[in-house]
Order: sequence, then structure tokens, then C-alpha cells
Amino acid sequence: MKPTTENANYIQKLVAEGEHVHQDFKFAISDARKIARSLSAFANTSGGRLLVGVKDNGKIAGVRSEEEIFMIEAAASMYCKPPLEVENKIHKVEGKDVLEVSIAESKEKPVCAIDDTGKPWAYIRIADENILATPVHLAIWKQNDNEKKIIVTYTDKEKYLLEILGGHKLLTLNQCVRLTHMPRRLIITLLADFIRFELVEPVFKEHTFYFKLKE
Repeated sequence: MKPTTENANYIQKLVAEGEHVHQDFKFAISDARKIARSLSAFANTSGGRLLVGVKDNGKIAGVRSEEEIFMIEAAASMYCKPPLEVENKIHKVEGKDVLEVSIAESKEKPVCAIDDTGKPWAYIRIADENILATPVHLAIWKQNDNEKKIIVTYTDKEKYLLEILGGHKLLTLNQCVRLTHMPRRLIITLLADFIRFELVEPVFKEHTFYFKLKE
């Protein structure tokens, strides 16, 4: 078991914040692959922490066994691609152990979680949820990883997509493809370009990603 601290006030202050973009509560860890999704989401967004042994309502339940720490480490090293380094600390709160798992934002995105079939999936953190990244997110990360300078050209294709977006409040990726009659792969690339150059912004609403012109 990791060394414990007696700083109960620290954990209670964190718990009082509730779950948010940088924090998630876990009552227990029973599936390393499932927890890898949370690690992926934090690493692909702006980092964060898991508080293990805390119920969704903020009640301290305590970590049940050292096996939960091993599963966190397995999730980070075996079921995240590329593997992640996480920092584990145990805090004594109300006579119970709470595990704090800190995840830094990754410099190597996307960080994918490997499912039970061996397939990688990238997640992002929005509010208090782990959301599957879209092909547009993947294209942005690919562009960011490309050392070559990305230049957005302004041909009829770019102009037409911007006009379509300007004529609607919100459009999904599929709607952009359908309305423009352009290949899906091209629309993904164009949207990624527009987002990087702050012409377009993604909007997550009712569990769906939309795109709109940035005001």
C-alpha cells in the first residue's frame, strides 16, 4: 500500500467541488479497461484526478483493497496507448483510505483506451463526463503532431463549407457531409483546420457533437 497522508481537509475540499472536467469520483475500481477510459479522457483534455473510494454523492466509502491500486496501474500501463504515468497518493479520511490518482495532460495525443477486443478508442473530458472523441478531434491531434506548418487555403471547397455552416446554427459532421456533397474525409480535414484557426468551434449538446461558426 502507498504511504498515506492525514490531510483529510485537502480531500474534503476536493470532494466539496463535486465532479467536474478535472475531477471524477470512483466508488470502486473493478475493471482496468473501463478505468482506462477515464485516464484517456483526462490525458487528452487538460489533465485531472480520480478520487477512488468516494461515491457519486461525495460520501467517503474508502478503498477496499490494494488490488484497486494495481488495476489503476494496469489501466495506465497496459490498457492506455501510449502508456501513461500516473501519480497515486492515499489519504486517510474519516478513518478510511481515499486514493487520489493524478493524470497529467498528455503531450502525445491521442491517448487511447484499449477495449476488450483490442481496439483503441480515444476519449475527451467534457464537464463531468468521458466522451468518445470524434474523427475531427483525431484529425486535430494528427495535425498538431505534424511538424510541418499547416496552412489553410481558401478555395471554393473551404468557402462553400463556411457558407453552409454560416447558414445554420449547428451542424453535425454527417450533416456537413450531406449538405456539401463533399467526401467525409475532406470535411473532417476542413473542420479540423477551421477549429485550429478559430474559425469554427465544436459544441457538445445532448450527447452529440455539433460545429458552428465562431462568433
